[in-house]
Amino acid sequence: MGKKKGKHIPQRTCVVTGETRPKRELVRIVRTPDDGVQVDPTGKLPGRGAYISDTPTAWEKATQPGALDRALKTRLTDADRARIRDYAIEHGKLDEH
Repeated sequence: MGKKKGKHIPQRTCVVTGETRPKRELVRIVRTPDDGVQVDPTGKLPGRGAYISDTPTAWEKATQPGALDRALKTRLTDADRARIRDYAIEHGKLDEH
């Protein structure tokens, strides 16, 4: 008899911290063809995606120019950054300031 394998758990890497975690522990940010850059909590929107760890430090850095722009191969607009920041504040990942 062969060994029983456990269920495969997809892993993803945070574009900000570089840590690899189970996909469900990260939040997906996606560049959509029509709506710009969006937070994709379901992980199902079409488009180029990047993942962010669920830590305030990662979300703070994600709203700054750099990692997300590179990962999504686009230049995030001020509206894109505001949308990401609003999501982070609304879901308790960042404090309002």
